[in-house]
Amino acid sequence: MTPEQSRAARAWLGWSQEELATRGNVSVNSVRNFESGNKTVHRNTIAAVKQAIEAGGMRLLFDQIGMATGIIRQSADTDSPDGLGPASAPGSPRGH
Repeated sequence: MTPEQSRAARAWLGWSQEELATRGNVSVNSVRNFESGNKTVHRNTIAAVKQAIEAGGMRLLFDQIGMATGIIRQSADTDSPDGLGPASAPGSPRGH
């Protein structure tokens, strides 16, 4: 997980750094330090922040070699080309 993913997920969820810290059971300073990239934080802190973000409904995306590529809502249909889900398939009510 990257600081950019954390900031983007927080923005999407409408959480402040304080809210993320509370949900992750970590200090606000730890969240600030991680997201700023200015200080190294313990890997357990990053794991707790990641778990809180995922519990909030976001999924962190990584490529095949483990590099961060973004975030997405867990409820998003990533198999559908238009993101509308199965109802957008040909022959469905929205597929016209």
